[in-house]
Amino acid sequence: MTTDPWGRVDDDGTVYVRTSEGERVVGSWQAGEPEEALAFFRRKYDSLVTEVELLEKRLNTTDLSAAAAMSNIDKLRSAVQEAHAVGDLDALTRRLDALAGRAETRKVEQKQAQERARGEAREVKERIVAEAERVAVETTHWKSGGERMLQLIEEWKKAPRADRPTEQALWKRMSAARNSFSKRRKAYFANLDHERESVRAEKERIVAEAEALSGSTEWGETARAYRDLMQQWKRTGRADRASEDRLWARFKAAQDTFFDARNAVFAERDAELRVNADAKEKILAEAQTEIRGLISDPRRARARLRDFQEAWEEAGELPRDARDRLEGSFRQIEDEVRRAEESEWERKNPEAQARARDTVAQLSTAIADLEKKLEKARANNDARRVREAEEALEARRAWLAEAEKALGDLS
Repeated sequence: MTTDPWGRVDDDGTVYVRTSEGERVVGSWQAGEPEEALAFFRRKYDSLVTEVELLEKRLNTTDLSAAAAMSNIDKLRSAVQEAHAVGDLDALTRRLDALAGRAETRKVEQKQAQERARGEAREVKERIVAEAERVAVETTHWKSGGERMLQLIEEWKKAPRADRPTEQALWKRMSAARNSFSKRRKAYFANLDHERESVRAEKERIVAEAEALSGSTEWGETARAYRDLMQQWKRTGRADRASEDRLWARFKAAQDTFFDARNAVFAERDAELRVNADAKEKILAEAQTEIRGLISDPRRARARLRDFQEAWEEAGELPRDARDRLEGSFRQIEDEVRRAEESEWERKNPEAQARARDTVAQLSTAIADLEKKLEKARANNDARRVREAEEALEARRAWLAEAEKALGDLS
């Protein structure tokens, strides 16, 4: 009988392995020497050792799941218990027990990590849903809002998954937010279409009125009517882009037809009135020279101005490009004569002369009183009162000089 620390071969070729539970038969060997039998069955044991070592390495160096590890451990445990091999099978069992303990620890760690990941995923998706709900309720910039809603959907798809009940509840909110946004947007554009249709109808009316006026020759009244129609156009708002462009083109064409016709008539009339402008240029030049030479005698200036005013009226209407300039210059001459007359009237006004004489008398009296106070202060050697009296006298003498000059001018 051939023996080994972990097994033996009986004389009849039966091969045994020793375990803590005793010996058990692992095979029979009839083909050669007993040592060859033990070597054969040791190689089978070495194969089991290699499998256990590989599992240990995977559990130590990879993220092998606890479930996969336990499955492999259970398979190897069965293989060891039923192994037809010679070797320290109990040691392999103990190593597998140790691996099972480590797999259980990994199971707890993986469960905790999974819970943390699901919690983080829940937070991420709750943030996504909250923003989607805000967009659904608050956004009125529909283009950017729609783009953001699509971005949030993509973020949802890429985000990690939470637990199933949480996923379902959050997705229900997400879907409701998206539907709410879509309904609000559709309602807005439906209302906008209704408003634009109302605007389009109103602008159709404005354009029809503008086109009806395009042939009018009531230049002033029709020009004012076009200004009113333009204000109405601006207040009405905007129709859809195509209608807006089409209606504006019609409105502008009608307006241009009228104003082109008016401008043509006015241009012809201005050409006819050019001779009037030349005549009034001469009247203006003569009036400026002669009236300003008589301005010191307002009565003569007024009499001569009447002659120029009659000539001015007889010269006729002015062309538009010269009207403001010539009329303004002639009014300046009229204003100069008016101011000269007012100044002359004020100068000869008895009430003004009386007021001037009263002022002179009051100042003269005040000066006499101050001179007496000054003499008294000097006699008393009262320097302060002397200074005050001198300052008051200086001021009133200056006022008296101005008052006497004004009285002389009025006289």
